[in-house]
Amino acid sequence: MSLNNLSSVSAPPPNALSAWTDDADRQDQDSTPARQLKILTFLHSFDPGGVERVAMRLNNAWHELGADVRLVIGRNSDTAHAGIKGLARDLPYEIIPGGEHINRRTQLAWMLRHLPAIIRRERPDVLFCAGNTYSSVSVGMKLILGRACPPIVAKVSNDLDRRDMGPVLRFCYHRWLRAQAGFIDCYVGMAPAMTDEIARATGLDRDRIAIVNDPILRRSELARFAGIHVARDNASAGRHFVAIGRMKPQKNFALLLRAFGRMATPADRLTILGEGPERPILETLATTLGIANRVAMPGHVSDLTTWLVDADVFVMSSDYEGVPAVLIEAIAANLAVVATDCSVSMRDLVRGGVFGQLVPVGDEVALAAAMAEAPRNQRDHQAALEHARHFTLEQGAADYLALMRKLVAQTARR
Repeated sequence: MSLNNLSSVSAPPPNALSAWTDDADRQDQDSTPARQLKILTFLHSFDPGGVERVAMRLNNAWHELGADVRLVIGRNSDTAHAGIKGLARDLPYEIIPGGEHINRRTQLAWMLRHLPAIIRRERPDVLFCAGNTYSSVSVGMKLILGRACPPIVAKVSNDLDRRDMGPVLRFCYHRWLRAQAGFIDCYVGMAPAMTDEIARATGLDRDRIAIVNDPILRRSELARFAGIHVARDNASAGRHFVAIGRMKPQKNFALLLRAFGRMATPADRLTILGEGPERPILETLATTLGIANRVAMPGHVSDLTTWLVDADVFVMSSDYEGVPAVLIEAIAANLAVVATDCSVSMRDLVRGGVFGQLVPVGDEVALAAAMAEAPRNQRDHQAALEHARHFTLEQGAADYLALMRKLVAQTARR
């Protein structure tokens, strides 16, 4: 399916998509009365994750903008995070009954079995695929429902190159990306640099790829982060490094611990915010390196502001990422940034080095050297705030709605 004129916004400057879709909406409104858009988003669980958190926030914003949103949750797991679940409190959502014993290995089959009936009952105008994790569900809905399946807007939430994979697995993954492209109506990247990456990985023309800057912060939250502008000039005091993310191999916190052990002074501290299966491994490694007394792992936190106030440098050690929301939050909060070059979007996100230093993925020596040289804050906090304003939830939610309305209108004319 071709989205007319969409290719013209595949790599826009900030707000270009909004301008295009506003024009498209005015054209549609000349002939079609405006009506409430019904969006269905499917998630496996309330388990903590960046994809799920952003999806919940988007649904809240769409609801505030007048859309009819529906959330379908596959299972209510024991590890459900209260903060993420709380985001759905005022939204229409349902948890598929009987999913108490469903786990990560069986959740895909569970969703494929039950979601089609819910879609037939709810009859949404569009399905929102919140991230790469859910592309298999999207393909399944197209195969099961056929022409009765609503158009699908799929957010590309993670790196598609996957340099972390071995050659055989990587080959299979890239073949899968090409296969699924035939079932997705529109891919949405989170930064302009992702346009070429998506086109290359999926084999699609640009007229089925759009860019919506990742909706990371509400304007009110950006104002709170702006208030963190703390002068961090006490050169005699140790520095506080902070990292944020699930404790899983992708984040490569082991690399971060080794780099910190290599460069840290006795007064320096490191805090890793998050939880996950690698916690025991990381705790053992910190003890082995002799830095356990300077490393804190407090688990999940619901409010980053308190932690960012007390930090000097944000560090990202990931092997791969999409557009990491925490990076923009750290920039807005006036932290210096050191990160691996783990995404095609990273250079845009740090503006070629203006807002942070990038090092090669997996390079312990380079990461340690960059951490040692990092300043205690952003050199130009006002410029950092202006950069972060391109990633507000209000702007991103409006851009998504305009894109969805255009897609639904074109589908109706087929």
